[in-house]
Amino acid sequence: MTPSTLLKYALACAILFPAVGCSSKSAPTPENFIQGLNKHFADHPDCLFSNMRFPYETSDRKETAQMDTLVASKLLDKTIESAIHVNRYTVNKVGARYAPRFCYGHRVINTIDSSTPPVVVNGFKQTQVTYHYSMQEIPVWAKSANVLAAFPAMAEMTSGKATGAATLAQTAVGWQVPD
Repeated sequence: MTPSTLLKYALACAILFPAVGCSSKSAPTPENFIQGLNKHFADHPDCLFSNMRFPYETSDRKETAQMDTLVASKLLDKTIESAIHVNRYTVNKVGARYAPRFCYGHRVINTIDSSTPPVVVNGFKQTQVTYHYSMQEIPVWAKSANVLAAFPAMAEMTSGKATGAATLAQTAVGWQVPD
């Protein structure tokens, strides 16, 4: 190769490689953070309950009010055990699709509001991000005014104006939420 050809290759590499590096999936950019979070939340829906077993019994007034909204939404059946002063809730045919956790959609990240500079933790670069998100694939029962009033955290999360925070770790295939 002639010196002028080498110079052309060197200039081409100097121009092209930074552009490739900037679009790398492992670069700490809002777009890469959004991609990593959306991949995570596609497989991790938000749910009303984390460790609920049915039949479920309660005498607590707040829980009874919440569970009664799921009865009104035709997801649960209710029997009153007057001898022991509890309400017993069982899943019916319609509710079987959602029980026992009663998931109401998954997050789709709209914007990254802030992120910390990446620091090495357990051998991986990590960052803390805050974000705005909307909820996708919300079932009809989760849009009911009574259910939204009974479960205010779900109402906030499905409002379209919700915020969240997460830790992301840099990997060879992009940014991921450590499990």
